[in-house]
Amino acid sequence: MINRVVLAGRLTRDPELRKTNSGNSVASFTIAIDNRQKNADGTRGTLFLNCSAWNQSADVIAKYTRKGSMVGVDGSLNQRNFTRKDGTNGSVIEVAVDNVTLLEPKSAQDANGNGNVSQDILQDTSFDDNSNGLDGLDLPDDDLPF
Repeated sequence: MINRVVLAGRLTRDPELRKTNSGNSVASFTIAIDNRQKNADGTRGTLFLNCSAWNQSADVIAKYTRKGSMVGVDGSLNQRNFTRKDGTNGSVIEVAVDNVTLLEPKSAQDANGNGNVSQDILQDTSFDDNSNGLDGLDLPDDDLPF
């Protein structure tokens, strides 16, 4: 059986970092992922997934991300059962994060941490539209696939 997920989405809230009694870090956060397919009314739905990261991944998430940050997570799905206050049973599926990738530069958030990209960053990431990125390749025409 395979239980593997790779997701990219935006944090819906600031991550919550806690420490276990043994000193391990655990970060809880939720990511929002847009559905690829449109609903009958033409809008796209959004999937909200609870995630938990441990140890070094938890520390990275807590230190470098905030609400609205774009992240990629790699992990597995876990189902947790619980009893509600009214005595009924409930179940939730969560992502147990193995690896996290920050999909935005850390400097993309301004001093207020609201995720607005400053003009300086836009200028730093500009590129020449005429460049195709193949300047360093020295290939004979016979090796090209087209």
